[in-house]
Formats: sequence, structure tokens, C-alpha cells
Amino acid sequence: MSTTPPSGPTPAEPTSRDRRRWAQYLVDERSEARVYRELAERREGEERLILLALADAEGRHEAHWLELLGGEPARLPSPSAGSRILGWMARRFGSIFVLALAQNAEARSPYDSEPFATSRMAADEKIHGEVVRGLAARGRRRLSGTFRAAVFGANDGLVSNLALVMGIGATGVAPQFVLFSGIAGLLAGALSMGAGEYVSVRSQRELLDATEPNDHADDVLAELDIDANELALVYRTRGMDEEEAMAHAREIVTAAQGSDTGTAVRVHERGGDHEVVGSALGAAGSSFLFFASGAIIPVLPWLFGLSGLPAVALALAMVGVALLATGATVGLLSGAPPLRRGLRQLAIGFGAAAITYLLGLLFGVSVA
Repeated sequence: MSTTPPSGPTPAEPTSRDRRRWAQYLVDERSEARVYRELAERREGEERLILLALADAEGRHEAHWLELLGGEPARLPSPSAGSRILGWMARRFGSIFVLALAQNAEARSPYDSEPFATSRMAADEKIHGEVVRGLAARGRRRLSGTFRAAVFGANDGLVSNLALVMGIGATGVAPQFVLFSGIAGLLAGALSMGAGEYVSVRSQRELLDATEPNDHADDVLAELDIDANELALVYRTRGMDEEEAMAHAREIVTAAQGSDTGTAVRVHERGGDHEVVGSALGAAGSSFLFFASGAIIPVLPWLFGLSGLPAVALALAMVGVALLATGATVGLLSGAPPLRRGLRQLAIGFGAAAITYLLGLLFGVSVA
């Protein structure tokens, strides 16, 4: 297969190091194509076709490296760690997490600085990143309501209850009081979070109901005068210009006057915003349960009878792991580097705990 030569200066004569790099590219392209095919097996319709087209595009890049190598090498390197993780997740989950990781992988393409890659290949990788971003966005929209409440509920539980038990513990009170304070904080916070999410999502859905067009006018369309009516004004309020609105209004009235009794002619089509917002009860339940699951972690050392420095150290270690996990999860789903998001979450949580611990020491000293 012939390839388009790269733009710019002609690369120097390839070295053995270049050939090893090409072999790595070959392996990674094959691995990425396999991931897209495995994801396609779990999809239907348009998404399946898009994923298969991406796999075919990776096949074109594979052919480029095969041609430069002069055919299939006798020995090939192992796929990169990122490609192996993607493949493992695609085989077992086929979820939004895989698409988010694939989005990151496409964004880190080395072809911009690779002298033996064509400019077309570098452009392909950027487009692939946008295609995968679009596929991932569909899953993110489906997860947005309940998932947002779950993740942020768990994170709030971890941070707020860690800060609470650290602050109370630093005053020098008995371990039983620290435990009681932690359980009280768990229940109060979980109930508050659940109620707040219910009110928030319910209010948002009611706002959408009030804002979205309704069907009150649908049954009178056939009675309108085709030349003198205000239906065009409806479409102008929705962003159409005057000429387009008049044409659309005439089309709707004509269809209504010529339709059979059983044929529905509508002024509007309802949007999909309700799916994005999610269920109020689902968001409230997720927020309550995940806040409680996060808030119980800092209390566990005292629950099992530890006290003093060992309890504090164990609570910090367990909460640290949980904060890294929630931060990395949000990073994955948002297409951001998971480690960076995890470390940011860890810094915020430990920062809040440190401030309350210092305040606890201050009040403990003043009380004594």
C-alpha cells in the first residue's frame, strides 16, 4: 500500500532505533483497532458502525508501518501499558470508561513529532480523538444525573467526615465521643445530601417542564387561517428568522388541514433534556448512599476500637486511597488525566482535614 510522504524535510536514513519505534507503533495500532472492534461488538446501530470505521482507520496506519518495516517483523514488542489496559477493559466492560481512556490515548498521539509518520496520519489521530469524544459524550450524558450525585456524594462524605473526626479527635476527647461524632456526621450529612439532591433535580426537571413547549395548541392547528395566523411567531421565539418561521408555519397548518383525524400534527418536538437531568429519586438515593459509604470510612478505625495516633493514621490512609479512586474516576469520565485528578482530590481532602485538626488542637489547648 502506498503512503503519502510526510510534509517538511525528508527524514534521515532510518536506524535500528527507528525500526524498533515503528514496530511499537505497529503493535499499538493493532491493539487500538482491536479495542474498537471489541467495543463495536457491544454496540448497535450508528455507534457500532462508527467504531468499526475507527478500527479500519487504525488499519490504514498499521499498513503504513508495515510498509516501512518491509513486511511483518520476525519479533514484535509488547503493546504499551495503556493499550493493554484499554484492551482488558474493552473485553470485560465495554463501558464509558474505555471510551474515556481511548479519548486520552488519541489525544496523546506521537505522530505530530514523528518524522516517519505522514501529516495525514497526524490529522487522522486528531479527528479520531474528536470522534471518540463524541461517543464518550453520549455515555456521559446518560450518566450525568445519578452518577454526578454518587461521585460527589462519596467525595463529600470522605472529606467532611474525615475533617470532623480529625477536628474532634484533636481536642483530646474520649474515643467514644469521636465515634459518636462521626456517626452523627454521617447521618446528618447523608440526609442533607439526599434531600438537597432531590430538591435540586426535581426543581431542574420542573424548570424544564415550564420552559419546554407543550401540546396545548396541537388540536387547533387545523382551524387556523393559513394566511393570517400567529403560528409563525411561535417559531420566531424559538430562533427562526421571519421568512423561515412563516414557511414552517404554513407547512404545519397545511399538514394539519389535510391530515386524517388519527394523524398527529404537532407544533413542537420534545427535547431530551430530561434524560440528561436524571431522576430526582435516583439522584437523592445515590447521593444518600454514596455519602454514607464515603463518610463511614474515616470512622472505621474508631468503630473497631482503635484510638489516638493509630486510629488517625489508619483513617488518613483509607480516606487517601478512596480520594484517589474517586478523583481518578472523575478524571477518567471527563477525559482528563486520572492520576492528576486523583492527586488533586487527595490534596483538597487532606487540606481540609489538616485545617480542622489544627483548629481542634487550638480549641483543645484552650479548653485545657
